[in-house]
Amino acid sequence: MARHGSKGRLGVVLVVGVQAVYGLWLRPRMLTWGATREEVAAEYPGDEIISVPTGGSTMATTLPVSPETVWRWLVQMGGDRGGWYSRDWLDNNGKPSAERIVPEWQDLEVGQQLARTSAPGQEPGVFTVAALEPHRTLVLRSTYGLFTGRDFDPRSHPAPIAWVDGIWGFHLRPARAGATRLVARSRSRGRPTLVSRWFALLLGEPMHFAMQTRQFRNLRRRTALHAG
Repeated sequence: MARHGSKGRLGVVLVVGVQAVYGLWLRPRMLTWGATREEVAAEYPGDEIISVPTGGSTMATTLPVSPETVWRWLVQMGGDRGGWYSRDWLDNNGKPSAERIVPEWQDLEVGQQLARTSAPGQEPGVFTVAALEPHRTLVLRSTYGLFTGRDFDPRSHPAPIAWVDGIWGFHLRPARAGATRLVARSRSRGRPTLVSRWFALLLGEPMHFAMQTRQFRNLRRRTALHAG
């Protein structure tokens, strides 16, 4: 009996230890991957859309070209446009993201909707362009049921039982030697808070980290073709 009790206590200690390492060390680094303290603390256009967030991240990378060049890649994003430059099998239904600048996708305006997916015959969810300043800021917003993934407008329709309202912002700042700092900030709120919070911790945050870092990597590869 004592031996079984010791194993049980050891298991509890291991679980608590793993949770502590993740919560106190790994998670903060994951949510601020690549960003400086100044970038994490800064305010960005679009933050006011989700004024009291229950979740979010600020991640950043340096791209080897000017903000004007990076902008041309960002402005053509969308499931019905150039894709998302991340893991296409997961966020673009297997359709490869654009490998070149496409002139007909260079026009974008506030209020425009961008498909989150591009599956034939499927009614896709959307991101709405919430803020836009050419060569500097692009903020996308989505509001959807947590379990259904279906979009809804809280101004005209009853909210689902569980929902999330969030922004995904891209902020470009000049860096040394003609390079660009790309800061990607996400902010979200959801209801009920307990459900949306656990969803974010267990699935949303790890997935966003994996997708955002992959997007950074793919953008770096694409934009590097224009460097020099």
